[in-house]
Order: sequence, then structure tokens, then C-alpha cells
Amino acid sequence: MPADEYTDIMPRQSSDTSHRGASVIENTVSILRCFSPDRQELGVTEIAPRVGLHKSTVSRILTALEAQGIVEQESSRRYRLGLGILAIAGPLLADLDVRRAAYPILQDLTRRTEETSALIVWNGAEAITVEQIPSPQQVKHTSSLGSRYQTAYSASVQVFLEFAEFDEVQALADSDSLLGLDSNPENFDAYRALLGENRQRGYALNDAHTSPNEVGIAAGVHDHRGALVAAVLIAAPKFRTDADQIAELGQCCVDAARRVSQRLGGN
Repeated sequence: MPADEYTDIMPRQSSDTSHRGASVIENTVSILRCFSPDRQELGVTEIAPRVGLHKSTVSRILTALEAQGIVEQESSRRYRLGLGILAIAGPLLADLDVRRAAYPILQDLTRRTEETSALIVWNGAEAITVEQIPSPQQVKHTSSLGSRYQTAYSASVQVFLEFAEFDEVQALADSDSLLGLDSNPENFDAYRALLGENRQRGYALNDAHTSPNEVGIAAGVHDHRGALVAAVLIAAPKFRTDADQIAELGQCCVDAARRVSQRLGGN
């Protein structure tokens, strides 16, 4: 999962103006979004400028979240996400049909390839990891459930944008929600061509484009209506993925995505 497939996780920052009129819930969500796999522990002074709130406001919200087990305070007076957040997310994940359908296929995919496999969904602006089977090998690429990807060249993001209207892609880039792609017409033409290549090949490829150490391969999952509902991702270290291996992993990924689609009533 990009700046590499599994490290491209950035909290979206809102303007000061939006925070002045933001509700307590909006401010709380903004604070929780600051935590990520590469920023697991944060202090009040680090969070406050990220979300555009006074330190006293951030401290008050974190204290309330700590009381509910949503965050935990370390001895260093820094905070990290607590187990209480799983009680909130658990029912959603348990009821996510595509996740249940994909889990045994992801297990099989990791057994076959010996690389990390994951299931990714799209929230309209970000690709989000909802399931993962880590590689059994010592050197591997993994991410945490809930990791978010916004980089245009991430394999998972490419899959979802491949099926989007290009006006939607441009809107994401113009709003700075899509990282690594600006509104320069030449860049958009090149990106459009890349998405076309993905459609012909059957899978999206991030061949060390966003990180020199990682390759990401992803293919779309469709439900009984033919709608794109998820992507299957394979993440592997660059050093053991030459062109032949990438082609083989690509076919394995396509096959796994097709099997998940079939379990959802798709083709």
C-alpha cells in the first residue's frame, strides 16, 4: 500500500477558516486523522498546528478520547490510538461483504506468491486498506488496517481512477487531494495514457515509481452490478521483482480479483 505504496499516508489538512466554524466532531476527526503508521505517537504541540486548533482545545479533545479508550497517553505525554477505536470500527469491518468475500482469496494469494496481499476500498478521494495478509518472508511490505493512499501513481489509487470520469480525476488534483499529479495538461495526458495501459494489461502497476524499494500491483473487484467496489493489491520488495516476476504477480492479482468478484456475483 506508496511516498511508497505502504507509506503514502498523509492526514488531510484543512484551512484555518474551516476550523473556526468546525464542530467538535469535525475537530475530533481531524485530530484522529493525524495518527498514521509512520506517526503512531504524537504530542499536543505536534497535533495543534496540523489541525489548526489551539493546544488547549486539542488537549481537551484528547482527554475526552482517552477517557473512552480511543487514544492512550504514553509516559512521554504523547498520544497514540487506543484499542477502543476497534470497538467502533469492528462492526463496520465485520459487515463489509467484500472483505468477507476476499479474505480466503487473499490468504491463497499470499500462499501462492509469498508476498503481502491486501484489499483496498475507495472513499471518493483516498484508497483505504481494509484487509491484509502479510508475506511470510522476512523482508516484506505491509501496512496497517485503515491506511490511506492519495498518491496518483500508487497502484491501488490507479485502479480506482481508471474507472473514474477524468473530470473527477482533475477535480481531485485541483483540490490537492491527489498527490503527485498537478493540473498541467501534459501531465494529465501522460496519466490518462497510463490508465489506458492498465486497462489493456488488466492490472495497475507501481514499479518503484513512488518508492525505489517497492512494487505495487493492483486489480479491480466488481460486484453483481458491475460496479467497482474494491481492489486487490500485491506489495513486494523491488529487489525480488524483475519484469518476469511482475508479469506473474500481475496475473495472480488479476485472477484473485476475478475470484473475489465472482463471490460477489460479478464476472
